[in-house]
Amino acid sequence: MAVIQERTNSSGKKKYRALVRLKGYPPQSATFDRKTDAKKWAQDTESAIRDGRHFKTAEAKKHTAAEMIERYSSQVLSNNPKKRKNQQNHLRWWKEQIGHYMLSDISSAMISQCRDELLDGEIAGGKKRSPATVARYMTTMSYVMN
Repeated sequence: MAVIQERTNSSGKKKYRALVRLKGYPPQSATFDRKTDAKKWAQDTESAIRDGRHFKTAEAKKHTAAEMIERYSSQVLSNNPKKRKNQQNHLRWWKEQIGHYMLSDISSAMISQCRDELLDGEIAGGKKRSPATVARYMTTMSYVMN
């Protein structure tokens, strides 16, 4: 929603500040000499934000989860040999599940669905994974996402 605020500077000249605030996006503002310019900018900016044209392409829209996992493996796991073996197995599973998604498309619902698949999935010998093992998989992915 856009708001136009009238402001007066120290010399008495009026300026108009347009402020566009939409849920899920950072507020955008600009100052104009004419109120009509402020209204026009606010309308254009609001529609551009809604259409996804206003902000520059975010890094999350440029990279996949697989790229993020690879980067974590090469930069962080290479420095920590104790965790490497188990976390590489966890990351391989995550890469198979969500590696092809763009980072911007990964949601908490998707992660929850993967967690449920981990709980229901069977390991060698026909047994199910323990909740502690699933928690370790989730912790590994949490490290990567952070």
